[in-house]
Amino acid sequence: MVGIRDIAQQAGVSISTVSYALNGSSKITEETRQRILKIADELNYIPNMAGRALKRKQTNIIGIYFTDYGGYFYGQILEGVGSTLKKHGYELIVCTGKKSHLFLPEKLIDGAIILDSSYKSEEITHYADRGHHIVVMDRELDHKNVSQVLLDNIGGATLAIDYLIQKELAKIYVVSGPDIAYDSRIRLKTALEELERYDNCEAVVLTGDFTKESGRQAAKTIIQEWNEEPVGVFALNDEMAIGIYDILKDSPLQIGKDIKLIGFDNDEIGSYITPGLSTFEYSKYKWGAVAAEKIIQLLDGKNVKNDLIYTTLLRRGSTEK
Repeated sequence: MVGIRDIAQQAGVSISTVSYALNGSSKITEETRQRILKIADELNYIPNMAGRALKRKQTNIIGIYFTDYGGYFYGQILEGVGSTLKKHGYELIVCTGKKSHLFLPEKLIDGAIILDSSYKSEEITHYADRGHHIVVMDRELDHKNVSQVLLDNIGGATLAIDYLIQKELAKIYVVSGPDIAYDSRIRLKTALEELERYDNCEAVVLTGDFTKESGRQAAKTIIQEWNEEPVGVFALNDEMAIGIYDILKDSPLQIGKDIKLIGFDNDEIGSYITPGLSTFEYSKYKWGAVAAEKIIQLLDGKNVKNDLIYTTLLRRGSTEK
């Protein structure tokens, strides 16, 4: 790899002069700068970003961490984060996997936004203790260098159960998500606490993992236990709710009439299926934008308050017949 020493030798100047040219310093003439830049281009010189970042102690790059990043859900969050960071002169990289965790201690990024349940809280706290700035979107952490931007899972789950109870159902199923996921744990805990308030409604938890397949398995159990009375189903995300549709479309049970179904996240497909899926909506763009604002504030040394993204129940055909 060509370095500044090679450019200096080719140009017949000192290494410091090459450095001035590459960094736009006013300590050399424009003529000298252009000559050095031309030689650098001819030699296919590529700046060492890591080295420059260490020297400047700033990269103007923020990393966002996802368990995975496919589909509409993550796309909206990324749009909110990216557009907000751009306004402040920062760029965004999407990170996944254990090795990318080293970007923070190696100072390849200035800060991190984390929506990755596999990223352990102990590791986040360790980096925060060392002065790194972090925003979490999927857990509660109390640290001066960490800010939280969480969904209002408690409000959403409470409203979901209360709304189904109003349908005078004898049984309500809750299809859970993975234990490792913060949003899943809070939604399940809240739903069960709310169901305990009502003695005339049986609560049944069906184990899921936020995938369509786990929703399909939940639907098969519901069909097996069917006793000719309408039941409620609160699927803790829309992906599992769609899995329930997949199985029930080939059964005599009708969603909306026999099965009152509510999801969570307002995935785009929920508005196109028949009947439409009742679900909880929130602005994924805003969630990302607020997270980006918080990381900028932390980097600027400001006192940053935690924030909550509120959810709204969208009533569609899956609960209304």
